[in-house]
Amino acid sequence: MLSVIRHFDLVVLAIALPLFLGAGFPIAGYLVGGGAWLLQRGVQLLIARKAAGSDDPRTFVGLIAGSMILRGWLVAIAVFTVGITVGDKAGLAAAVLFLALFTVYFTINLILRPFDEAPQA
Repeated sequence: MLSVIRHFDLVVLAIALPLFLGAGFPIAGYLVGGGAWLLQRGVQLLIARKAAGSDDPRTFVGLIAGSMILRGWLVAIAVFTVGITVGDKAGLAAAVLFLALFTVYFTINLILRPFDEAPQA
């Protein structure tokens, strides 16, 4: 059950598609915002697994911090690019979708944090 809750951002992404279609929002905004979300989540998972396998705390912190910076830039470039190439409405739609997904993801992770396993000593 916690697994479904932990990935509720993906449920919200799926629910957003009919909303985009029904409201007439630019589908390019959905594709770019959702694609950027999925891409940065994939990068996050890969880097987190690599960092978890490290014994050096500096390597762990460096990988996690570098991942955050890289993911932020990837999303910013994607949203900016769709806004410039397709139009302002598509860029705004991509940004709002991404921020909504981030808000859901961040809130759920804050709520579920106490249920994570404690590190083994």
